[in-house]
Amino acid sequence: MFAHIHGNLHRQFKALELLLSLLEEEFGLLRARDTEAVTCLEFSIHELLRQILRERMDLKKILQETTLGEYAGLLPEEEGAAVNRLYARIDDLEQQTSRLASRNAELSLALLDQSQSLLSFLHSQIAPRRRNTYNAKGRFCEDRPAAALISGRL
Repeated sequence: MFAHIHGNLHRQFKALELLLSLLEEEFGLLRARDTEAVTCLEFSIHELLRQILRERMDLKKILQETTLGEYAGLLPEEEGAAVNRLYARIDDLEQQTSRLASRNAELSLALLDQSQSLLSFLHSQIAPRRRNTYNAKGRFCEDRPAAALISGRL
């Protein structure tokens, strides 16, 4: 049972190491504004997160209602220390990946805002200007900026 739980924790640790490197790569791609590569990398990140979740659910099923700390206390000293050490390393990696993920989210939202404002600017530049001029009959032109279904006088 110890080997199974230790193996599960080790797989989670390695998966979190890989997640950390993928998030760093994603940050570089976001800075380079390579949207296609970011999209492909996002699929890999989501699949890795699904695998980590499966490992966590398996571990929870094995431990039933026992916490990992309680389980480590029941083990011999060396094995308990190994489980606690691995658990602490997993916790550190989770904190690092959480910080990197929020940094990447902030950068992607900032790029979205920048793209949206650029799009709004370009749209305002190509939209027809409002002209207050006279027509061929010498009357003042009435500008209709919005679509109108009914036009006329009562």
